[in-house]
Amino acid sequence: MKTFIILPLALFNAVSAFAQTTAPANTPPAGDVTTLDPITVTGTRERALLSETPASIGTVSADSVRETAPLHPGQILGQIPGVAIAVTNGEGHTTAIRQPFTTSPVYLFLEDGIPIRATGFFNHNALYEVNLPMAGGIEVVRGPGTALYGSDAIGGIINVLSRAPVSYAHGDLSGEYGSFGSWRGLASGGSALGERGAFQADLNATHTDGWRDRTAYDRRSANLRFDQTVGRDDTLKTLVAVSHIAQQTGANSPLPLADYLHNPTLNRLPIAYRNVSAVRISTEYEHHAGDNLLSFIPYFRDDAMELNGSYNLSFDPRIERTHNVSYGLMAKWRRKFIPGRTRLIAGIDFDYSPGSRQEDNLLVTRTGSGATAIYSDYRFGTRIYDYRVTFQSLSPYVHTEFSPTARLRLTAGLRYDLLDFAMSNHLPSGTVAANVLGATKYYGQIAADDRSFSRASPKLGATYTLTPHLHLYTSYNFGFRVPSESQLYRAGNDSSAANAQEKARLGLALQPIKARQFELGVRGEVGAWSYNLVGYDLVKRDDLVSQRDLATNVTVNVNAGRTDHRGVEAGLGGPLMPGLRIDTALSYSNQRYINWATSAANYSGHDIEAAPHVLANTRLTWRPAGGAMVQLEWVRVGAYWLEASNSPAYGKYPGHDLLNLRATYAFNRRVTLFGRLMNATNKRFADSASVSSSTPVFSPGLPRAAYGGVEVKW
Repeated sequence: MKTFIILPLALFNAVSAFAQTTAPANTPPAGDVTTLDPITVTGTRERALLSETPASIGTVSADSVRETAPLHPGQILGQIPGVAIAVTNGEGHTTAIRQPFTTSPVYLFLEDGIPIRATGFFNHNALYEVNLPMAGGIEVVRGPGTALYGSDAIGGIINVLSRAPVSYAHGDLSGEYGSFGSWRGLASGGSALGERGAFQADLNATHTDGWRDRTAYDRRSANLRFDQTVGRDDTLKTLVAVSHIAQQTGANSPLPLADYLHNPTLNRLPIAYRNVSAVRISTEYEHHAGDNLLSFIPYFRDDAMELNGSYNLSFDPRIERTHNVSYGLMAKWRRKFIPGRTRLIAGIDFDYSPGSRQEDNLLVTRTGSGATAIYSDYRFGTRIYDYRVTFQSLSPYVHTEFSPTARLRLTAGLRYDLLDFAMSNHLPSGTVAANVLGATKYYGQIAADDRSFSRASPKLGATYTLTPHLHLYTSYNFGFRVPSESQLYRAGNDSSAANAQEKARLGLALQPIKARQFELGVRGEVGAWSYNLVGYDLVKRDDLVSQRDLATNVTVNVNAGRTDHRGVEAGLGGPLMPGLRIDTALSYSNQRYINWATSAANYSGHDIEAAPHVLANTRLTWRPAGGAMVQLEWVRVGAYWLEASNSPAYGKYPGHDLLNLRATYAFNRRVTLFGRLMNATNKRFADSASVSSSTPVFSPGLPRAAYGGVEVKW
């Protein structure tokens, strides 16, 4: 793995020399077809016409982010077809994009095209490390990404864009107050920085007491971005992002049906908490030389987390402390050629991320049992995990686009990922015994390990322009996901030392998830209306599934054969009359276990749990004259099974429909009042539903909540 550091440098030198050759300016061929205006940046980390991008990409503009004023990622990302984000705690989330609601590592979360976390240290809550309410836009790629993205990009890619600086002095201050002791202050500003630069600063302070017992949440975030032009052909963009989150994590405390319906504020897990600190620094350097572009992005990350997880108190109570830093470099060369409007992109990504995990078993104070148990206090017990692990990756790729005819554009790409884990244990090999809920349990230990994975991922796509306002697209992509460090080295406990050591050994046997997806779509415009429709079939092999015993709640990670995820997604938006607009995002999917047999059961042919068939979001927006805006939003999450056996004894969560109301009124160009009424009909619904201790349980979602505030600009 030492060659990982040498290879990128060799490639960069070669590319730098090649880029000095300047080609003639690129001119589209005669008869080139007019294309749609929308621009996307996620596919190739450059501006590209959406109409020439063979991928299902949904976008949310900076204006939509500002008007929606999300307190949680799910309040904004659901505006994109086929996307649903559910609340866990505070801004914590599970994600459903061509997948069930899951905490599994099948999504790639980016900020300005740079992964928020290293592959080996995936966190399903990673979006809470981003200053989302102050984003300059959001793009979501549904399904595996292009050759520029490797491990993690299976269900989809969420790319949060930072606000770009402008060359004049400006400022913006907004404050809001709402239900359940909620308040938020947002401040932003910027100006020119010298003659050829500018900066933008965005600050976010958020607090809520929580609507359930002991579910307070605090966030402090800051983004600083500096853009500069150096000479005639070079640009620099530096982004510094810092977030600190402190929350009591009983907000998703699941309840049996009676409590869910009649006592939803009850929190049976009041001792749970999570503290997160995240720092990211990156500088993007671009050199333009005619039709050549050379880009280098060195970056640094520092992620630290301490938690008493609400999800494990019933079977493995513990305090977890994880910390990892990352040193990375993303290098890319792009060249345009006149014949066929060809673009060739070659690059390499390098990541070096040392990290650590420490865990202490807890002696908890528990009253009751099963799904009705309450955990009210704890003492520290035995150190059960204490290891260091270093993740490294080296990923060369190539991507090309060309147009054999004026209407047809073809893309092809290939990425090869080399990934390595090196682990050293501070605890002796064998097992560690600990008192777990009054019984002796054992944790298997691996003394040391060095494990490598490699994978080639080809990508093919095409777009075809039927008319200037009607475009077809199709793609056939492969993706994959390696196990995370916790899946490899944190196997959990067992009642016997031999079984615990076997679980630790089986963790090392986990294989990467392999995925392939075919999709076919159409998008276009009719007058002032825009639409998109796509069908897809995503198949995963060696799917990593947390297999949970419904009685004991003990989970084991297994490669679960083959799963199939297929569906249709549609988006439509346009004016109903002057000042009145409708936008809708709809999807229907079927997600099934194709081949999943374990020693305990055979779930082949069953629907995957927590996978609703229907997702919908429709917004009716009225903008009368005089600076006002009123929006009514309908959100639908369909029914889904609570567990993998699809047993009628546990049944389904029936789904829910929510109505949200938003309004703004601009007194003038400087002062705007705004308000939101979430869950306007006070509907009882569940953010998640499952089976615990052989009992159906439901995590109640936010009841009716009102927020109001004022924004001042200068």
